[in-house]
Amino acid sequence: MYVFKFGGASVKNAESVKNLAKILQKFSENIVVVISAMGKSTNALEQIADFFFTGNQVELNKSFDDFKNFHFSVMKDLFVDSEHSSYKKVNEVFEKMQLKISGKASLNYDFDYDQIVSYGEILSTLIVCEYLKEIRIKAEWMDIRESLKTDNKYREAKVDWQNTEMLMKQNFLFEGKDILVTQGFLGSTINNLTTTLGREGSDYTAAIIAFVLEAEKVIIWKDVPGVLNADPKWFDDTVLLEKISYKDAIELAFYGTSVIHPKTIQPLKKKSIPLYVKSFIEPDLSGTLVTNHDYDTLIPVFIFKMNQVLISISARDLSFIAEDYMEIILGAFARNGLNINLMQNSATSFQICVNNDRNRIDRIVAELGQQFNIEWENALELVTIRYFDEQTIERVTVQKEVILEQRNKTTAQMVMRNC
Repeated sequence: MYVFKFGGASVKNAESVKNLAKILQKFSENIVVVISAMGKSTNALEQIADFFFTGNQVELNKSFDDFKNFHFSVMKDLFVDSEHSSYKKVNEVFEKMQLKISGKASLNYDFDYDQIVSYGEILSTLIVCEYLKEIRIKAEWMDIRESLKTDNKYREAKVDWQNTEMLMKQNFLFEGKDILVTQGFLGSTINNLTTTLGREGSDYTAAIIAFVLEAEKVIIWKDVPGVLNADPKWFDDTVLLEKISYKDAIELAFYGTSVIHPKTIQPLKKKSIPLYVKSFIEPDLSGTLVTNHDYDTLIPVFIFKMNQVLISISARDLSFIAEDYMEIILGAFARNGLNINLMQNSATSFQICVNNDRNRIDRIVAELGQQFNIEWENALELVTIRYFDEQTIERVTVQKEVILEQRNKTTAQMVMRNC
């Protein structure tokens, strides 16, 4: 049994969905297919969630109509018959979504976010599964929320492994079907309230399924030929990493490589399940294999995180930032669900680099500002180089001012602003 994961770029339009189907036709039966929301749908849904929570009804209605029209335009190119049964199924999903956004927002933005943003994956998997059945592939749509159970930490839910394993083994049965199509990124509480696993969490979903069902392999299908030593958006002359170890994959994901979600590797490593990262554009290429490999070093790998915020926290009486203060500061970040990309402390200050999540940053500043002096700077860039040397450092710091830097034996990280 295999687990395939297809991201938003692989289902961004009708032609992409048809290409996904062609890839599946190259393989035999018993494949669980995990699919993200179509194209940039998650971004559109995040806007809808913001408009809903702030009560901006005009923009909410317009964004909902645009979101709906986009999906029906994809369906029009997939299903010639306008009376095809898939239209009724998709309409029912949109009716549920409209009912949600026509109601009143809760007092918990993260809860509302998960209930709304989840519609991206529900719709994409439903449309893809209906198309697979249309071309005579034996496929069945599975609601991952009936099997993947989590706690109620919305937008960053933690997996309830005991219940997930029981339900997944009970529900994910092929029984005459070759393909099971399900959603990435989503889960639900024991009370069946929708949760999400964190942005870009579909890779993690694939790993969870593979771990529980003991898959032979996992393939993540991307719009790049595999894991590269840098993002082509930011770097020329990138190099394909043909084989990397689980350890390096974990490190690269932790530091922010966009190819693999940080939580993906651990479940696969525990059961020695090989992970392939391959191109859906050129599916016959070998891609990158992640498994148990031994080597002393890799070529330098560059990870760029843009739009970073550096938050500086100091005690109002200039006392030391010791363990008691650090506990308070880190606790605030944990409670508000804001992941730390880099942190460094001196005697009297604590500096933390994070993604520019304004909603969560504002909450943290309001909470910690009652006790500490807080300053921040945005529009920064965080560069991580795994297996660095001085030449690679010089390469990325041209016309940049380094304002915070950390190095260890294998990895260098720099927070920079433009000169």
